Amino acid sequence: MAAYAALISVMNIIEQIQLHPHPPISLDQISIEPLVKNVTFFLDFLECYSQLISSQDAYHLLETLIANATYAVQDILESHIVDQIHGANIASDKEFYNGLKELIQEMDFIRKEVMQMKENNNMGLFLHKDSSTVDIGPLRSRLTGQNATVGFDDVMEEMMDMLTGRQSTRQIIPIVGMGGIGKTTLARNLYVSRLIVRHFDMLAWATISQEYSMKGILLEILLCIKNQESKETYSAMREDELGLVLHKTLIGRRYLIIMDDMWSIEAWELVKFFFPDNNNGSRIIVTTRLRIVASQLTDSRGIEMSFLDDHQSWNLLCRNVFGEQDCPNLELEEIGKEIAKSCKGLPLSIVVIGGLLAKSERTREYWEYVLENISSIVNLEDNERCLRILSMSYDQLSVHLKPCFLYLGSVFPEDDKIRVSWLIKLWVAEGFLKPKSGKNMELVAEEYLNDLIERNLVLVHTRGSTRNIKLCNIHDLLRDLCLRQAQKENFVCITRLHGIPQIDTHRRVCIHRMDDEEYTPQLMTNSAFQSPSITRSLIIDFKEVLPSLNTKMLRVLKSNDRALYYGETSSVEAIFRLVNLRYLAFRVDWMSISNHLSSLHFLWNLQTLIVYGAWKTKAPPEIWKMHQLRHIEFIMLDLPDPEMDGRDRNGIIVLENLQTLLQVRNFKCGEEVVKRIPNIKKLQVYYENLDDLSCYCLNNLCRLEKLESLGCLFAPEEKPIIRSYLLQNLNFPNSLKKLSLNRTCLSWEDMSVKIGSLPLLQVLKLYTDAFKGDEWETIEGQFRNLKFLLIEGCGELRCWRTESSHFPCLEQLFLRDLDELEEIPWGIGEIPTLETIVLKYCSDSAVFSAKEILEEQEGYGNVGLRVRVHFWDESELESLACPNFQVNID
Repeated sequence: MAAYAALISVMNIIEQIQLHPHPPISLDQISIEPLVKNVTFFLDFLECYSQLISSQDAYHLLETLIANATYAVQDILESHIVDQIHGANIASDKEFYNGLKELIQEMDFIRKEVMQMKENNNMGLFLHKDSSTVDIGPLRSRLTGQNATVGFDDVMEEMMDMLTGRQSTRQIIPIVGMGGIGKTTLARNLYVSRLIVRHFDMLAWATISQEYSMKGILLEILLCIKNQESKETYSAMREDELGLVLHKTLIGRRYLIIMDDMWSIEAWELVKFFFPDNNNGSRIIVTTRLRIVASQLTDSRGIEMSFLDDHQSWNLLCRNVFGEQDCPNLELEEIGKEIAKSCKGLPLSIVVIGGLLAKSERTREYWEYVLENISSIVNLEDNERCLRILSMSYDQLSVHLKPCFLYLGSVFPEDDKIRVSWLIKLWVAEGFLKPKSGKNMELVAEEYLNDLIERNLVLVHTRGSTRNIKLCNIHDLLRDLCLRQAQKENFVCITRLHGIPQIDTHRRVCIHRMDDEEYTPQLMTNSAFQSPSITRSLIIDFKEVLPSLNTKMLRVLKSNDRALYYGETSSVEAIFRLVNLRYLAFRVDWMSISNHLSSLHFLWNLQTLIVYGAWKTKAPPEIWKMHQLRHIEFIMLDLPDPEMDGRDRNGIIVLENLQTLLQVRNFKCGEEVVKRIPNIKKLQVYYENLDDLSCYCLNNLCRLEKLESLGCLFAPEEKPIIRSYLLQNLNFPNSLKKLSLNRTCLSWEDMSVKIGSLPLLQVLKLYTDAFKGDEWETIEGQFRNLKFLLIEGCGELRCWRTESSHFPCLEQLFLRDLDELEEIPWGIGEIPTLETIVLKYCSDSAVFSAKEILEEQEGYGNVGLRVRVHFWDESELESLACPNFQVNID
């Protein structure tokens, strides 16, 4: 929702100006107070009535008025900041406040309209108006038809066991998954199964949906059970009377109730007292898109629906197109399998496409046309019913989640694996997040993302070594939904490299380069870029020269994950004149940008600075005055010591928001630096060509009490005596959760002294010569929380002695390039949490020991352990392969 995002952004701008130690402009509190009151009023209004606004045309117009007025406030605030910093075309404070006053008056008018509308319409009555309910009868009947069990066989069998099992107490069984994944299909097939019909005395079905009433739920269930009674008889009863009739009917009977499409636990709370526990195996199935609803219903295990694989998708498509017959020819089968694969495992999409193909000509040309236009066809079929089913999930979102979801689903390319760390930084920079007391913005963003995942709108693609979410993605149909909604609200402009529209009317612009498009220099002089622009965010998904943009208001400038090359010095200079930037990520072609960083401090509100390709960049001393910095990422950054005379009347400027700092060359870790970065969470350091060792104080690392991730790397040519002297006082903070070491050449005895006792350590990665010596013996009571251990290139290690109790929580063990290692300790196999052992290019004896450990554990009934082995060339040990012992030739 554009208005909400704009309002939150204005509040963030005002707060950042007021809290900044050296703000670019000052705000008169008396003049700004009416603005803050209006913004707060509109935020409260949208938070209370967002679902109403999304479904009523009159209120949608109202939301547009709020958005436009708020955008105008952003423009006047940020334009004034730019003028003050650049000192050109400076408007007087009087003109600034006069302009602001006019906008406040406009907001006052809109506020009166809102209040008048609230008085004329009892808006509370509309909050549960059945505005989102979609007639999906025809499509649902096709989804739950005779052949709809395709792809659900294993889940059906599991559900049958749960329904007919020996558990005598009444059980609630949730079925959870995104819209269109087959929850209702599964429930319907269970409902009509002969085995289930024979097993239960009574069966009933109620569709809850987003809009429901207690009376409606009870009435629907009773009409299933007591179908001899007329609807008119029950409709005349009160809710409590219906509940008593239902309770009396179910007493002593074994029953199965299916409550389909539940969106809120409140629906269950209304009727749960009327379902008696007869201690005879009664069951209640609830289908829902929301994991939180499932967890609130029961502590026991339910069913999490997953996408169909390619084989299941093709079988389901065949059933819908050809019925019980096989595909008539190999040519159509080849294309048909690609069509099924393009549906990305979503049964709803497969059924829609199958219905179209079933009634269309069966020619290669037509099927190829369908393959090339999957998304548009799915969204247009059945009067856009498929898209409307999925839009229910968007309509039900809280207003604070809608901008984040639209952004995630629209600015990243189709099928992109979205890096969560980047996404969170972008959400923060865009100003979508409402501050929460006691939590930084990144934690708030993580909560938002987890909420979207729990609602099955965002998919977890990859988890990291600590089980954190590294990559996420979104189904194509949900992305199409986001694109439509974003276009409708003018939230973001998504365009291709060729055919760029005038961007001066778009606040967010994302330019994607398709594989078949070629870059030409003329594109960067396109007239679309030349007019004065209100653009705040520019995300460019191609690696060419930055266009000459008139975008002084820009907040976000991001390249794609691979590269955005700025081949000209003038382009780099232009970047650092964008003083309102909050997020800056780009790559230079191995050129030096140190001179340009002298202007860095003019970017008064910069939060994220990511520069790749710039070798040995020197940061300016003014970086210690950039109060808003949250994340700094360079390939190699020389960080100067703070200037001792850089104190003002308020004392030292502490970069309390700074959380990420990498990779710093020859980090001295002096006292003046440490006290300025108290909240740093992620730090990477690199050491080479060290001279005056007296100024290095690595023992100060333990004073970084919020540090969670540390990487330490030495250059290969660094003299051992210098490295040893530097590391002798090395102390790690107890807050560390992740530690990576490379060429530190510590002794294995140092492991117990410096690392093993770290209480929170979960991930330990030891790269080339991180430790030297041929024996490592662990001791009891250490590595209490270690889950991931990697040892790579510690070539001297020959004998490793340990017990299972020394790594009580270890889940993954990765060993690489350990030519001398005689064996993996037997105690490793006895760790109850161990899931995976991976060996890459290790000794044959280590591989044999891994096989023996696996066989021993399987003999004890532990079938969950997996071993994966990699060789450079073909090996006789390939014969060791078995289902849980995978052998790969790289």
